Amino acid sequence: MRYKFIILVFIMFWAVMITRLYHVSVKSNFYYEGLAKENMERKHFVKPVRGEIFDRNGKLLAMNRIGFSLSIAPHLKLKGEALEKAVSTLVEAFPDLNKTVMLKVYKKDSSAYNHTYIKVVDFVQYSGMMGEYPSLSLEKNIKIEAETKRYYPYGRYAAHIVGYIGRANKKETAKDEIVDVVGKVGKTGLERYYNKELQGELGYVIDKVTATNKAVSVIENVKPKDDKSIVVNIDIDLQKMIHDRFHDATEKTTGVAVVMRTNGEILSAVSYPAYDPNLFVGGISTKDWKALQADLNHPFTNKIIHGTYPPGSGIKMAMAMAFEKEKPGILDSAEHCSGYMTIGKSSHRFRCWKHSGHGKVPVRKAIMQSCDVFFYKKSLQVGIDAMSKHLKSFGLGVKTGIDLPREYSGVMPNKAWKRKRFNKPWYLGETVIAAIGQGYDLSTPLQIARYTALMATGNLVTPKVAQLLDGKRNENEIKPHKFDKYIHEIRKGMHDVCNVPGGTAYRVLHDMPIVVAGKTGTSQVTSIPQSTKKRLKESELAYFHRSHAWITTYAPYKDPKFVVTVLVEHGGHGGSTSAPIVKDIYNWLHDKGYFDENRTDVLVNKDVGSYYDPILNAGVTKKTEKTIKIDKEVIRRNKAIRKKVNAGTVEDLF
Repeated sequence: MRYKFIILVFIMFWAVMITRLYHVSVKSNFYYEGLAKENMERKHFVKPVRGEIFDRNGKLLAMNRIGFSLSIAPHLKLKGEALEKAVSTLVEAFPDLNKTVMLKVYKKDSSAYNHTYIKVVDFVQYSGMMGEYPSLSLEKNIKIEAETKRYYPYGRYAAHIVGYIGRANKKETAKDEIVDVVGKVGKTGLERYYNKELQGELGYVIDKVTATNKAVSVIENVKPKDDKSIVVNIDIDLQKMIHDRFHDATEKTTGVAVVMRTNGEILSAVSYPAYDPNLFVGGISTKDWKALQADLNHPFTNKIIHGTYPPGSGIKMAMAMAFEKEKPGILDSAEHCSGYMTIGKSSHRFRCWKHSGHGKVPVRKAIMQSCDVFFYKKSLQVGIDAMSKHLKSFGLGVKTGIDLPREYSGVMPNKAWKRKRFNKPWYLGETVIAAIGQGYDLSTPLQIARYTALMATGNLVTPKVAQLLDGKRNENEIKPHKFDKYIHEIRKGMHDVCNVPGGTAYRVLHDMPIVVAGKTGTSQVTSIPQSTKKRLKESELAYFHRSHAWITTYAPYKDPKFVVTVLVEHGGHGGSTSAPIVKDIYNWLHDKGYFDENRTDVLVNKDVGSYYDPILNAGVTKKTEKTIKIDKEVIRRNKAIRKKVNAGTVEDLF
């Protein structure tokens, strides 16, 4: 027994010794080999150039301003002569620089373990550097590197679509290695949604270095994958026209306009008022930020997808189809409108907008004249849960799936929603007002445009802003819906709204060069007491008590190609306030040839059946011009923009 114990101890001793020998001679070798490799090799990343954004005709919406960054050598004494000289040299060359700030930045990043130059100036304009470059390049403690800075030539005209980039925070840098190196990231709009595509991929250089960290040779050099540009469906000239139309209105006008092809391509989307995205690129000032926050018209809010409003009568086409889907044949019967209705024994009157009533109302007339009582009565036969279910299937109260970040879903309420939200039961009176787009109903303008395309074509589309991603087509999803015969009656009602005397938009839209179909809507923002016998006119109400003015349309009536939806906040009536904007939009589209069957957009190369990247506009070759139809005026303009932006005289362009 004693011998067995001695042998066991002996075996355990040698097992420990052999294991330790393995760690010291074999496993630790990999660790120390790695350390040695790090000491003899240095890897530094090369930032990719952010891709540019172009409109459908090749016009620059987001570009890169060319310039330089300034860095100071590491390991300089914080209060030493070398650091003081380097900073003073930079201030002498560029008097606008803040010496205190540069020293603070240097101190923050200075470390015995940091062997890279410390950036103290993010961006110096190209034109400003040219005169100082020869002398600064001779300073051994100063390093000049090429740098780019984002610039948005059309400023506020496309702010809510294009968005902007800004300095990345800790959370953003932790998620993405490229963002950590670049230091900038898309914050809103396309810049955020397609940040991964636009920012490209890092390159890197591995140098062999001496003990003093001096590079002696290049071991590996991998170039970054950059300039991954995006082409959007937006026509910036249309975008600008609509923005100016809101701006030049005789009365105070704020709101939204969406122009969409019936296949889902967003041709224009304006949220007015807007802001200048260039304010955010280098960090917005406290003064400018407070001004944006204090503006009651909310210019920073993207009302296209973040504005949720009661849809009002604009929802009635979807509501009629919801009734028919839930109870086939329900639309066979007309309803009588005497100007109001009551529920059960209650004396509460649910009033129609027309005090004297509409008389006998079939579904076509209910759409044309926007009779409320028709929808009140039908809703009580169907119920809120069924209404909510079908409206969501039509794209209301759900996200559209557009390629813009943080889209809101809105609300198409039901009993469960109210119980969860307020812990209260649902009442029949709430069903009645939901049937005309009031109460808890909330939709975004883009949802209304999308569902209008569904009513026009029978297809529920996914709206898309981007057309080409790095030269590849960005396809959008199309889901066919099966409707019965009453969809034709609803479309006829929409036709009558705009083209038959008595239609709520007839006065403005009946004489268009193309036949337009649509629906107006008035969504109340304040309730009307039962004691009020005669309602005040919208113009007599205080501005923020006036109703929102909706109109949603499609054209041409028999062959729908475009949807135009306009909301004017506190505009009163859709027929009188929003319809004139719609008229101007359709006239513009008609004058520019958008309804022409033979129209070919500049992006399409029909000869080769593919698309081209408009970044070629910056240096297009004669060979390219022959094979691809490119607007030479666009090429000239883009070159002029680049030249003036880098020269600092961009304000002359617009």
